[in-house]
Amino acid sequence: MTFDISKITVPTDPGIYLMRDIDGTIIYIGKAKNLKNRVRSYFNKNQNYKTQKLVENISDIEFVLTDNESEAFLLESNMIKKYRPRFNIELKDQQRYTYLRISDEKFPRLLVSRRTRDGKFLGKGKTFGPFTQGSSKLLTIGTLRKAFQIRICKTLPKKVCLEYHLGNCEGPCEFKDAQERYPKHVEALQDVLKGKNQTRIFIKKLEEEMQQAAELQQFERAKDIRDTLIRLGSLQTKQKMEYVENSDEEYFGMSIQEQSAIVMNFRMINGVIRDSDKFFYDLVGDNSFSNFLYQYYSTHKIPKFIIVSELPENQILLESLLSEQSGFDVKISVPTRGKKKDIINLILKNIQLIHSKGGDPGLVELKEILNLPVIPNIIECFDISNHGEDFAVGSMARFVGGIPNKDGYRKFKIKTVSGRDDFAMIEEIIKRRYYRLLEENSELPDLIVVDGGKGQLGSAMKSLVSLGLNVPCISLAKENEEVYLPKHKSPIIIPKYKSSLKILQYVRDETHRFGVAYNRTIRKNQIK
Repeated sequence: MTFDISKITVPTDPGIYLMRDIDGTIIYIGKAKNLKNRVRSYFNKNQNYKTQKLVENISDIEFVLTDNESEAFLLESNMIKKYRPRFNIELKDQQRYTYLRISDEKFPRLLVSRRTRDGKFLGKGKTFGPFTQGSSKLLTIGTLRKAFQIRICKTLPKKVCLEYHLGNCEGPCEFKDAQERYPKHVEALQDVLKGKNQTRIFIKKLEEEMQQAAELQQFERAKDIRDTLIRLGSLQTKQKMEYVENSDEEYFGMSIQEQSAIVMNFRMINGVIRDSDKFFYDLVGDNSFSNFLYQYYSTHKIPKFIIVSELPENQILLESLLSEQSGFDVKISVPTRGKKKDIINLILKNIQLIHSKGGDPGLVELKEILNLPVIPNIIECFDISNHGEDFAVGSMARFVGGIPNKDGYRKFKIKTVSGRDDFAMIEEIIKRRYYRLLEENSELPDLIVVDGGKGQLGSAMKSLVSLGLNVPCISLAKENEEVYLPKHKSPIIIPKYKSSLKILQYVRDETHRFGVAYNRTIRKNQIK
């Protein structure tokens, strides 16, 4: 039953909305300037199939109000990371970025902050980030510890250790004056971790203190400040090198076909293409190019220049958020001529090639995941619909290009099997279907899908082998959406947000619906 939107009060404020299924699981999170207008739009007619599937699963909607659209943008992104709803865009690679944590101990330490799969941070204290990936940032932690005289001992000792004698720690474990100065060191470190502008302000302040100490002939103090400035200079050099070596500009091409979007990007370093990725997402709710970019840059280093094939909605807001996060001005633009335009055209050419091969991007993804010989443009799916021992029928749905081809649907009365033997029934209808196609010399599908588990797949393969056919065949088990392949002991688990799984689910659900309708008709006629 579709959720009745008229039974709840939807605010007109900006904020985010969390849609839950019957089990209370969050299945979609979106944002809006006006929550009432946006949420009610989901329940209008003429929505695409994937949005319809979302609406069919809604059992409750929760709202979180914000002061403005910018806050809604940020909150939506954080909540998606935390809950990972299956209908949202999900581009997660938590190994690509680092968070740092200042512990809440008596004399705090600087640590790498780890996260659980649900996005929660481990350990107590204040967390800062995300920072850029990899070992360069971990090396920076050492520089920060030394620059701000932050202790590294896991357990506070009673006597100073080697770090004190190397000048990397003032020894708050033993000396009272060091204990008094330690909170100031921690406060200065926090200011630097908050942003690059704070680093410059702090350096200028230190330079003034060093000059003042020299004038007062406090040469030891002046020397300590000078050493700190040298270390901070090293830190800034590493940050600068990291930027030059890792991101000058990044290019994105985007294309929409049917109910999905495909995005391809080129990462450019010193004018040379160094890396490329492609991404797919469904056009459900607020899933948009703008949302994609924000999610992408929550796990990747932000460049100064983002060049795109078309401007995302909320361009100015997105530039502002990315600039605030990176510490420098970020510009998003569409090139009109020159080398930048040529690169965008090259990306769009690559996307067009993907489309021409398979139509729906999810089909391309399905080919890669299942290691199929061709993109499965034609998919045929089989199901058995049982209602007691006397009423059992078979059904087949045919999909072309990722959408139903209803002229190709077929229904089967079971002829050779009595009782409730799903395996034998699958074996019968598969053999009947493809024996006929061979007799008629008709086109065979690129992929056969059977609703069920390993047993149903084995029965289907038995029929195909007896006919001498080598058509790829899989089964999809409904309980955990496990994909079984011949000659594989363990099933494949396709992530819930993948377009490829959603195509398989669509094919399976449509076959089941068709079979149940046929079974119901048979029973009604029998009763009459």
